[in-house]
Amino acid sequence: MPLIGPHRPRRLTRTAALVAGAAVVAGLAVATPATAAAPPTGSAAQVTNAGDRLDAGTEHRNTCVIRTLFAATFDDPQSEFSQKLARWFVAPDAVVHGAGTASGPEGLLAQFAADRERVPGSQAVIKHIAADGDLVAVHWQIAPDPSDERRGDAAVDLFRVQDGRVVEHWSLEQAIPTGTPASGNMNTMFSDLYRPSQPTPPPTEEQEEQNRVFAVSAYDTLFRDKDVSILDRAFDPAYLQHNSVAPNGTAALKQFFRSGISFPAQQSVISLSDGDIVWTFSQAVDAKPGDPLLAADLFRVDGGLIREHWDVVPAS
Repeated sequence: MPLIGPHRPRRLTRTAALVAGAAVVAGLAVATPATAAAPPTGSAAQVTNAGDRLDAGTEHRNTCVIRTLFAATFDDPQSEFSQKLARWFVAPDAVVHGAGTASGPEGLLAQFAADRERVPGSQAVIKHIAADGDLVAVHWQIAPDPSDERRGDAAVDLFRVQDGRVVEHWSLEQAIPTGTPASGNMNTMFSDLYRPSQPTPPPTEEQEEQNRVFAVSAYDTLFRDKDVSILDRAFDPAYLQHNSVAPNGTAALKQFFRSGISFPAQQSVISLSDGDIVWTFSQAVDAKPGDPLLAADLFRVDGGLIREHWDVVPAS
């Protein structure tokens, strides 16, 4: 379901009520948001510490903050209502990564305004959301028609949240490919297709952390070390692929790596795990401070194997 519906409150007299309600839901102290800690700076490789990854309570509150921002500001990011709400939940000196992007609340609102200009009439439709330590990641569609996953743009946004406010923000976006892909893979960039042979309980916080270490190691072994044998050890041979360039299964990846095509080695520099999905954000191995993230990848891990994969890879 779209997060932004036709009944967004438009009267500023409702701002205080919504902000207070959001603060209660997120477990925040209404009188203390101005005390957010100063954000870290530098390249992604320098800010990989994600805080306490086993604190489920804080992770839930952080998720509420980000859901509120998407739900209440994307529809009309230039309104006074959205500006007030963004100032509540985004620190004034929040670092927004990206060339020419404003910092603080203005950076987030400027991104949403650009999204709506690029995809007229779009709505923000969250497909996956994850919180791990002080990180929250959102896999979402910039959708002109929320019922159609094959139009608009695909995006992954990453937020660092401290004391109930966003202090750092990355964003990756790509146009959703149109037409029938040469690979024959007709999965959308967002669909959830994996069904385990037997129901499994949700992973514990400890298991989530084990999954994160496992998937990041597999990613680095494949894309940094270019060791194709990891596909036989860490991936389901029939794993589900949501990148339209490649079909399902590991055979296509093996063929790609063995074809002799040269590409720069890259590695995961930020990662998080929530539920059965691990998120990795990558840079080139020799990335310099300020270099952008190259891609966001999501891996579903179940039974000790990677079973499903989504990604967002900006054209640049």
